[in-house]
Amino acid sequence: MLTDTFGRPMRDLRISVTDRCNFRCPYCMPAEIYGEAYEFLPRADILTFEELTRLVGFFAEQGISKLRITGGEPLLRTDLPQLLGMLKAIDGIEDLTLTTNGYLLSQFAQPLKDAGLNRITISLDSLDDEVFKTMNGRGFSTERVLGAIQTAAEVGLSPIKINCVVQKGVNEHTIVDLARHFQGTGHIIRYIEYMDVGNRNGWRSEHVVPADEIIAKIDAEMPLELAESNYQGEVATRYRYKDGSGEIGVIASVTKPFCGDCTRVRLSTDGKIFTCLFASEGTSLMGPMRAGATDDELRKIIAGTWTARTDRYSEERAASPNGQGPTRKIEMFQIGG
Repeated sequence: MLTDTFGRPMRDLRISVTDRCNFRCPYCMPAEIYGEAYEFLPRADILTFEELTRLVGFFAEQGISKLRITGGEPLLRTDLPQLLGMLKAIDGIEDLTLTTNGYLLSQFAQPLKDAGLNRITISLDSLDDEVFKTMNGRGFSTERVLGAIQTAAEVGLSPIKINCVVQKGVNEHTIVDLARHFQGTGHIIRYIEYMDVGNRNGWRSEHVVPADEIIAKIDAEMPLELAESNYQGEVATRYRYKDGSGEIGVIASVTKPFCGDCTRVRLSTDGKIFTCLFASEGTSLMGPMRAGATDDELRKIIAGTWTARTDRYSEERAASPNGQGPTRKIEMFQIGG
């Protein structure tokens, strides 16, 4: 198993299969920047299914056992179930998951399950329709997403995780209602501190609702207790309801960075390796592959990139929350969350 300069193993691969999205969430892809005239990657500059399968095979040989399919919105990628079937068949891949905004999920849930998808994560930042409309940037109501959650449960894509990005002054007043709605359903809400991903969302530390505050709000109405992690490197801190009716999680990458346990590597839509969500530059696999690189040459690029890894951005940011970070960071929709 490969380890980086801090001894962190490479176990999880996140694959962005498209940079396109049907939402315009202000914290990721603000509509005023990514409007109708914005040019996304042309098809020729996106990894094909065969190229993705070849590369994932090399990652699996070097320690990757978990794949998460992301975007943009991954359900916009044509014939996605076909790709999932190809990836699931790779030796060493034990867990295949997908993150989606849920808007198109109802029609794809069964084909995704049939193709080998194990679990699914659905983004839902609020149950309040007006808040949700603002946060998805398209004026979409919660109805289709809630219906998709039900459909996913019916086809067996469980346990379902529901991601909620919490922004001060935007949706923190709705987090308790969200928890109450899903308490006892078996679904796991994960509250995510608003992060400074990319270059376009105007992030400041004062926009963050700290994880401790999130937990305190929920605990005051539905008592919680800390739960053990499922595995080393789990990004969410788990809490269970004291009455046994389920659990929630918080991802506190701003106030409680977890760089020291990070085992995640990302593959962008255009075939570059990124070793941190906040990285500025990636290492291309597409270029060498399309230029005729051998299998061993591609394996060496993967191994060399990970073993040279020194990333600990969140820990560095914690020391100076509003200090000068990288002049440019990759956008979240290009490498997933």
